[in-house]
Amino acid sequence: MVNYRYLGSSGLKVSEITYGNWITHGSQVENDTATRCVHAALDAGITTFDTADTYANTAAEQVLGDALKGQRRESLEIFTKVYFPTGPGGPNDTGLSRKHIMESVNGSLRRLGTDYVDLYQAHRFDTETPLDETMQAFADIVRQGKALYIGVSEWTADQLRAGQELAKGLGFRIVSNQPQYSMLWRVIEPEVVPTSSELGISQIVWSPVAQGVLTGKYLPGQPVPIGSRATDTNGGAQFIKGWLRDDVLDRVQALRPVADELGLSLAQLAVAWVLQNPNVSAALIGASRPEQVAENVKASGVEIPVELRNRIDEILGDAVERHAGKTAEGAPASRLS
Repeated sequence: MVNYRYLGSSGLKVSEITYGNWITHGSQVENDTATRCVHAALDAGITTFDTADTYANTAAEQVLGDALKGQRRESLEIFTKVYFPTGPGGPNDTGLSRKHIMESVNGSLRRLGTDYVDLYQAHRFDTETPLDETMQAFADIVRQGKALYIGVSEWTADQLRAGQELAKGLGFRIVSNQPQYSMLWRVIEPEVVPTSSELGISQIVWSPVAQGVLTGKYLPGQPVPIGSRATDTNGGAQFIKGWLRDDVLDRVQALRPVADELGLSLAQLAVAWVLQNPNVSAALIGASRPEQVAENVKASGVEIPVELRNRIDEILGDAVERHAGKTAEGAPASRLS
């Protein structure tokens, strides 16, 4: 079963393996399969579920809400996000303006079939809206009881600091950040993690298996498996292609003895690795089959000895991306970019 951790400096506990439905629900898998995956997560002790209004242009929220029907609401932690375009993509269908936030939270609640979300997250930083406008809108949502906590995603250290200062003045706190983080992508370690620790913010990390590369199923010198994420033109392929280099894939295969020593699969090793970081509250996992959920949950509670973590570092070497500036480089330059 899954262990639990506090979210930032709050009193909210979340399952350290959190179920996310970014690419799968509403686009990659049929709704009945998505429902079976959600139920497998519940059976494994996962109580925390993460989605966003932009996933499959709102369809993912609807699928998740339907899959959770009949569950005791108080026993769940439901997260969603706002920023990216939804609907027909009009000028106010994106960003973190007061208008878009207020309209979006109501739409998310309706699709999820709930009166409130446990965590409402700014999916990216909005360079076109004054930060105080965004923070005031979040404060009002908290006061209205539509969200219990506020988080962000892929914010830089400076953005986190500015946002937290405004939030505290408005009577709430940012409790979480949702960045990409894995054995191969460690750009949050130099700046975001230390700043977050200081501010009482923890990480809910996405892509802990580097879009599937760290599962070991992609082999050097071999074509990508049919039906894998690397062949999914609806979203998966564009995110994974940067890792599909033989020098990276060779190093991933070299991790097998480490995984074997711990009695883990490569995927379980990858998820367990991100959970060794004390600033990480949860690792987001997705699934296209219920069995994948049960396998990933086995990473919960695993402790990787320091000597094995050092060996992982040696094996991966310069295949690891560590440059702190990558967070800002990956951010949208404008709402529509």
